[in-house]
Amino acid sequence: MTRTFHGWRRLVFLTCIALSISSPLMAQQHGQYQPGQYGLNAGIMPDPGISYGDYNLNYNANQLNLENGTPVKATGTYNIWAVENFFFYVPKFKILGAKFAPFVAFPTIGTGSLVLPYLGNGKALGSGGFALADTWFQLANLSWHAPRADWWAGYAFVAPTGRYTPGATSNVGSGYWGSDFTAGSTFYITKDQGTTANIMGNWETHGSKTTRSSDISTMFGTLPINVQVTPGAAWSDEWGLGQAIPLDRPFLKTKNITKVAQIGIIGYDQAQVSRNTSNNNIVDAFERLVPFYYMHAAGGQVNYIDLKHDWNVFFKYEKEYRALATSKGDTIVFGFVYTLRIPKHVAGTPYTP
Repeated sequence: MTRTFHGWRRLVFLTCIALSISSPLMAQQHGQYQPGQYGLNAGIMPDPGISYGDYNLNYNANQLNLENGTPVKATGTYNIWAVENFFFYVPKFKILGAKFAPFVAFPTIGTGSLVLPYLGNGKALGSGGFALADTWFQLANLSWHAPRADWWAGYAFVAPTGRYTPGATSNVGSGYWGSDFTAGSTFYITKDQGTTANIMGNWETHGSKTTRSSDISTMFGTLPINVQVTPGAAWSDEWGLGQAIPLDRPFLKTKNITKVAQIGIIGYDQAQVSRNTSNNNIVDAFERLVPFYYMHAAGGQVNYIDLKHDWNVFFKYEKEYRALATSKGDTIVFGFVYTLRIPKHVAGTPYTP
């Protein structure tokens, strides 16, 4: 009985894929959280003051896999850019011994939707110009520090501020609200805090969205059927192992470190953990058969940190080495973070990432 049901589910999914070949090929619904945001220093929040972060993310995929990892035969690519603007405010007072570090990512603009990618027939999709995407609010966020670790925990929600039209391939937003419980940690393996192990996790649940399920033909023409679908919950994690290299005096022991290079290996994993649901019985029955998606990636990160002037730049590249029931691609993220401390710290203080 189990083998029979599994074969039926697979047949339904393959049939859905086959019927989509004549139009842009749609991948399984992703989570709203796009991996690549963290990596090295995943447990560290900014110092008191106002901080600005510029994150430029590119996701490029030319392959769509079935639930067993077999590529679907299709041409075309999915290439999108997202530009995220992060604003942090960290007051000098503490809550439960922790820094209060709320932040918002707005405006975020992109060339396509990260939650529902399409592979175009012989052309790149996600290149129709920049438009406003969804907004990330993490207003409840606490950060702790210990001699050998930094960690934080928070709650965030995603507001569907991005452009969204049911059934369109030019969407930039997701079309629904999201709720995220998230946390990150950085462990200092060595006493001088130069060698670190990092981990970040995010659990997200979603509200419902209006989506186009099919078209029906009538004597008055073809009419679309729009239904409500609630995407399943998703789990994401990001990890990294890094090494800091003082650039002031790289071969001498000194506490007056102001310039640091940091290199390391990073990666991410994302998986759907509950099924999609719908208010339409027929659509809901089909959603029960759609396989959950999984993706795993690994790569590297390089940072340059200027402690004296409170800014750093970074570059990350991660390649998805395994993807099931979703697209398989590469993620590149680069940008900078600048902190306007209040008051400004004294130059030449010991290096504390």
